[in-house]
Amino acid sequence: MEGKKEKYSEKEKKVGEIEKRKESEKPDGRGMLAEEGSSRAPVVDLSAIERAVRGGAKKEVKVSIASRITSIFSDEIALSEADVAPLFDSLELSLLEADVAYDVCVEMVSELKKSLIGRRVSKKRIGEEVKKAVGEVLAKTMTTGKEFDLVQRIKGTQKPAKILFVGPNGAGKTTTIAKMADLLKRNSLSVLFSASDTFRAAAIEQMQVHADKLDVKMVKSDYGSDPAAVAFDAVNYARAHNFDVVLIDSAGRQETNKNLIDELKKIVRVVKPDLKIYVGESFGGNPIIGQIGEFDKAVGLDGVILTKLDCDAKGGSAISVARATHVPVLYVGVGQEYADLKRFEPLEVARGILE
Repeated sequence: MEGKKEKYSEKEKKVGEIEKRKESEKPDGRGMLAEEGSSRAPVVDLSAIERAVRGGAKKEVKVSIASRITSIFSDEIALSEADVAPLFDSLELSLLEADVAYDVCVEMVSELKKSLIGRRVSKKRIGEEVKKAVGEVLAKTMTTGKEFDLVQRIKGTQKPAKILFVGPNGAGKTTTIAKMADLLKRNSLSVLFSASDTFRAAAIEQMQVHADKLDVKMVKSDYGSDPAAVAFDAVNYARAHNFDVVLIDSAGRQETNKNLIDELKKIVRVVKPDLKIYVGESFGGNPIIGQIGEFDKAVGLDGVILTKLDCDAKGGSAISVARATHVPVLYVGVGQEYADLKRFEPLEVARGILE
């Protein structure tokens, strides 16, 4: 707890320092934030970050007097820290306000400084170069190097591919499984549900509703049954009936509940899933980083799906997760419809933020 308090105080202190610097500067009418009312729809709604980065790209970087003097006889200048300091301050503050993990924020700004300071750029292309550098850092931060195409991975796996979904209560795990089933069916894959959440009231009925709507078969048992046994029966049924994929639900649980985590470990031992995917809310903030780390330690995660991104005005978790946990974000939930499960593309997201 002391470590967390120190991190929060560091974050508050940093925000205060930046705001004090910004307050002491006289506004020049252009500012670092984009105009309110911009009609552009970003690929992912990271509004606070988007405003800072888009505004910073629109605003011509203020070139210091020293840089101007050294570039009198050249078409290029070497950017100094003074030239781009306003961008760093605005971006850092926006990242912190968007609930990006403090350590990730510090790393991003540090990488951006390394990328920009000393870079020789054309006097006429300063804004473009800054925009490009910010885009590269954003994309790099959201990438682990472990990303994969889920559909292609399933098609290359011996039938039936077994996917276990884990995560805390109320994150939208069952709905996400239904969205995943719709995605897989649209890619010509046959799907079977395993209703292995035998604890939460109405969990089996909820999955049955989705199964009926999607025309997906489901293996289930009574409440209180052994979840591992239900999953085992589902896998055997899928194997006997030539299904391509088994999507295994599990009861929501906190990473601190040892008994429930042990139950999850039993499902993994019995079924030996090909993929284990964590499902969590995109507005979970910094706590989601710890949750993913604990689930990864317990069962070994292959990917993350962030839900309810359409309800998130900040979106910092989408930026923090990959860098802080080294577990790739595979998909994001952006609405209530089955089709509202979108593949997470770091480069596309970065471009969308900067356009």
